[in-house]
Amino acid sequence: MLKAVKDGARVWALGAMSGTSLDGVDAALIETDGEAIFGFGASRYRAYLAEEQAVLSAALGRWPGDDLEAAGRVVMETHIEALSGFDAALVGFHGQTLAHDPGGRGTHQLGDGGALAGALGVPVVWDFRSADVRLGGQGAPLAPFFHHACARYIGADAPVAFLNLGGVGNLTWADPSVRRPEDAGALMAFDTGPANAPINDLMMARRGMPYDRNGALAKAGTVAEGALEMFLDEAYFLKMPPKSLDRDAFADMIDLVGELSDADAAATLTAMSAAAVLRGMEHCPEPPARLLVTGGGRHNPVMMDMLRAALDCDVAPVEDLGLDGDMLEAQAFGYLAVRVARGLPTSCAATTGVRAAVSGGTLSTPPAA
Repeated sequence: MLKAVKDGARVWALGAMSGTSLDGVDAALIETDGEAIFGFGASRYRAYLAEEQAVLSAALGRWPGDDLEAAGRVVMETHIEALSGFDAALVGFHGQTLAHDPGGRGTHQLGDGGALAGALGVPVVWDFRSADVRLGGQGAPLAPFFHHACARYIGADAPVAFLNLGGVGNLTWADPSVRRPEDAGALMAFDTGPANAPINDLMMARRGMPYDRNGALAKAGTVAEGALEMFLDEAYFLKMPPKSLDRDAFADMIDLVGELSDADAAATLTAMSAAAVLRGMEHCPEPPARLLVTGGGRHNPVMMDMLRAALDCDVAPVEDLGLDGDMLEAQAFGYLAVRVARGLPTSCAATTGVRAAVSGGTLSTPPAA
C-alpha cells in the first residue's frame, strides 16, 4: 500500500493534530493523492483529561533534553488511543508543540513517530516542521498547502482566505486558479497573533474553566480600548509575512488586562485576538471573496461578530462550505503525510519563508514492514 502512496494513487490517510489549545487529539481520515482531495472519512476526538492537560501545560516551553518523560507518555498514549481502529494506508502525526523558536533553537513537537508506527502497524509521517526551519523557514503555518487543495475542492472561483483560530491564529490566502500550491501567486500564509490561548489561560486562572463557552463572559464585558491600543503597538504587527509565533509569545497580554474585571478582561482579550486578524488581513495580495473560519474560535460569537463588523468580505465558518472545522487541521496532516511520502513539497517561501520549496517530515514504517 505504501508503494501506491508513492506512485500517486488515491489512498485513505489518517491525520492527527493536538494543538496549542491543549484540548485534546483530533484524528480524521482523508482520501487524497497528495494533490487533490477526493473525500473525507471518519473522525474521532479524544479530549485530554484534566490531569493530562496539566502535565502538558507544565511541559510548554521545554526542549529535547529536558525531563519530558511524563509529557511524552501522555502524548503517545492519547494518540495511540485516538488513532487505533482506522483503516488507513498512512498516518500523519503532528505531535504536541512545546516550543517554537525558528530564529533560535528551532521547533519542538513532542512525540515519537517510529514508536507510533510500531504501535499502530501503519507507516507514520512525523516531524513535519524541522526541515523547513533548517532551510530558514518559520516552520509554520503548515496547513496552507491543504487549504489551497480545499479551495479547489469546494469549487472556489476567486481567492479565499482560511482563518484558523486555535491557540494561535493563522491566516492562509489562497488563489485556486493557480494549480500547484508552491507556484507563485498561489498562497500567502502567516500567524496573525494570539487567538484562543490567552482567553483560555484567563478563564482557567480566574474561573477554573478551560475556555469562554460561547463567548458568554466576553459578551458581558466592555473592551478596554487603552489596553487594546497597547497590544497593537507590538512590533510583531509591523513585520511583513511570513512570520510565526510560539503559543506564549504574547504572554504579557494577561498583564494588560490584570486590573480589569473578569468580563472586561475576557472582552478585551477577545478584541485583541480579532484585531490581530484584522491587521493580518491587510497583508492579503487582494481582498478575498470570503473568510472561512476554522478552529475553536469560530464557536465564539463575540469573536465572529467582531470580525464581521470590521471586514468587507463574507465571514463564515468552514461548515458553510461543507468542511469540518473541528477536524480540518487533522485532515491537513493526513494530506501532508501523503505529500511527504510522494516527495512533494509541504511548504514554500510564500507560506513559511523557507529558502526553497521543501518536503518536510520523516517517514517511519512498522518494524514488520
